[in-house]
Amino acid sequence: MSEKVYCANCLQCVVVRNYESEQDKYILRVKCNKKKWSKRSGEEKLYKYFTVARRMQTDCEFYEEMGDILPYIKNLKKELPIKDEIYMVKTAS
Repeated sequence: MSEKVYCANCLQCVVVRNYESEQDKYILRVKCNKKKWSKRSGEEKLYKYFTVARRMQTDCEFYEEMGDILPYIKNLKKELPIKDEIYMVKTAS
C-alpha cells in the first residue's frame, strides 16, 4: 500500500538561503536533507519556498512526521508568500 506524505511535514525538509549573483541578496528555497529531490542529471533539486505545501512523496523511507498534518498544510498554503521574496544580508554595524 502506497501512502503519499507531505514533504513540508517532514523533519528532512529544510529551508535554505539561495544566493544569486549578488552575495548580499538571497531568496528562500526548500530542499530535502536526504537528497530525495534530484534532477535527471543527479544534481540536488531545490524548490521554491512558497510551493513546499504541494510537495509530496510516495512511501518515503526517510519521512519523519513533525506533527498533525491538518490544519498544518492548509495553513501553509494560505500563509506562504505567492512569489519569491528577496532578502538582504544584514551587515554588522
